[in-house]
Amino acid sequence: MIAVVDYHKGNLLSVQRGLEALGARVLVTDDAAAIARADAIVLPGVGAFADAAESMQALGQLAAVRERIALGVPFLGICLGMHLMFEEGTEGAPQEDDEESSHNAQGLAVLPGVVDRMPRTDAQGRAYKVPHVGWNQVVPPAGDKDAAAFASPLFAGIDPGEFFYFTHSYVVPDGPFSIAETTHATAFPCAVQYGDAAFGVQFHPEKSSDAGSKLLGNFIAIAKGA
Repeated sequence: MIAVVDYHKGNLLSVQRGLEALGARVLVTDDAAAIARADAIVLPGVGAFADAAESMQALGQLAAVRERIALGVPFLGICLGMHLMFEEGTEGAPQEDDEESSHNAQGLAVLPGVVDRMPRTDAQGRAYKVPHVGWNQVVPPAGDKDAAAFASPLFAGIDPGEFFYFTHSYVVPDGPFSIAETTHATAFPCAVQYGDAAFGVQFHPEKSSDAGSKLLGNFIAIAKGA
């Protein structure tokens, strides 16, 4: 059973349908106890970091998800769901434009660092539209650009350079946890991994056609293997 976490901030139907189309048993729930019993967890992303974190905290979901990840239960965070894997986020935090007095929202703290705004210009000063919306290529991290295949099982059978669908204005920090990246104004991690079974993706696999279905199928296989 895969629990899709409902923190009362968005439509979860497309994620549910995407998983069920691949044969998964899915429970959409806001109940922390049900999340704690699930065989795997998917945390979709709609809304702002601070608002989502506050809702998850009030519902007891943050602690439940954090504990399950620590136990090695398969986890997939999608878009904002990936952001929430990190320690802090500036999106929606009070006084986020005042660096001296800002108080960032607190996430799951599975991975280190702060999720912050995507830059609007590249190193040459060229302007890019933010939010970043549309199809973009996903490749191995910078140190593995010549890799013939992705290293993570989440991308098994997916070729480097495949296109996925993005819609976001914030990006996660770089680190050894990055398993894939894309470029829009700057290169940034678009997929992360913690341990053997916890993953996050910046793009929306449920909206990414065949490549997205393949990735969701890989996650289901990882969950079954666990």
